[in-house]
Amino acid sequence: MTLYTALFYLLGALIVASTGVAVTRRNLVHAVVYLILSFFGTSLLFYLLGAPLLAALWVIIYAGAIMVLFLFIIMMTRADAQAGPLFPPGQWIPAAVLGLLYLVVGSLMVLAVPETGAELRPAVAAPRNFALHLFETHWLSVEIVSVLLLVALMGALYLGRRRETDVSGEEP
Repeated sequence: MTLYTALFYLLGALIVASTGVAVTRRNLVHAVVYLILSFFGTSLLFYLLGAPLLAALWVIIYAGAIMVLFLFIIMMTRADAQAGPLFPPGQWIPAAVLGLLYLVVGSLMVLAVPETGAELRPAVAAPRNFALHLFETHWLSVEIVSVLLLVALMGALYLGRRRETDVSGEEP
């Protein structure tokens, strides 16, 4: 078993573990953090398989999308500050362990020397070619997605606003 094969299986296990923890959390903010770890692992997997552009796009797009999701969670649930310790050990220990494992695997990938085995060809995707193809061929899809995101943001703002009542208890 080569180092790359071992890293592949280790990354797969970390991704499954992070996603499993994400779907079992009751606190939505904690679930989002574990989902970000899962996306980071997927990005490392793409990098390992010879697609650095896809790895970078995965982090940029999904990390941005997760931040929007985080904003939606705060606005929709109207989460208030809860009393208690700032970092209870039961909540940060799994995240710290998974984060440390991702750091170790990422470091191994950077420091790894190719061994004998199947030769991976680098992906022939360049950011300029990707952008040209996206905006020349799929310009209508890009515009539809941008309008959809704008409508979703306006809907979140509308649903997340707090209704103010005057002294008589009636809404304005």
